[in-house]
Amino acid sequence: MRKERVGFALCGSFCTHEAVLRALKTMTETYETVIPIVSQTAASTDTRFGTALQLMEQLRQLTGREPITTIEGAEPIGPKALLDVLVIAPATGNTVAKLACGITDTAVTMAAKAHLRNGRPVVLALASNDALAAGAQNIGALLARKHYYFVPFGQDNAEKKPCSLVADFSQIPAAVVAALEGRQLQPLLLRG
Repeated sequence: MRKERVGFALCGSFCTHEAVLRALKTMTETYETVIPIVSQTAASTDTRFGTALQLMEQLRQLTGREPITTIEGAEPIGPKALLDVLVIAPATGNTVAKLACGITDTAVTMAAKAHLRNGRPVVLALASNDALAAGAQNIGALLARKHYYFVPFGQDNAEKKPCSLVADFSQIPAAVVAALEGRQLQPLLLRG
């Protein structure tokens, strides 16, 4: 088992949670310490993809830890240097915009802010229907910013959703290893 401590933060984009949880399972099989962090929306919203209660229980079972769901709970990540790497998956357009603008109003954005103060990597696994429209400038800003790394991504349905991008969540483990080595996993852009 690897010794690096991983924060694994989930946001909305509920349709991707099944794939994200598969990646999280792989991470818990690889790393001794995986700390779940959940946005308030993901922690409290029931959808056609499952209930909030089910999601929280899955996170507890996979990681053996109580998920962090509040800003106050996420704040010590920085001062106590609790993580070596932080994964945000799915990284929604809303969360990416907040990170690009320095807005800290959820457990996930606080975890990122706190973690970044230590100069450590944040790995983003995109899932956004407007990534190639309103969200493009935010993705561009983070691509150019130090300590941000992306899980390779591409258009998930160019015909019906031409502005939508989604990460290949199965590449989260490889993207984490690359980020811990200070490099962006390549190729970044996937062909649809």
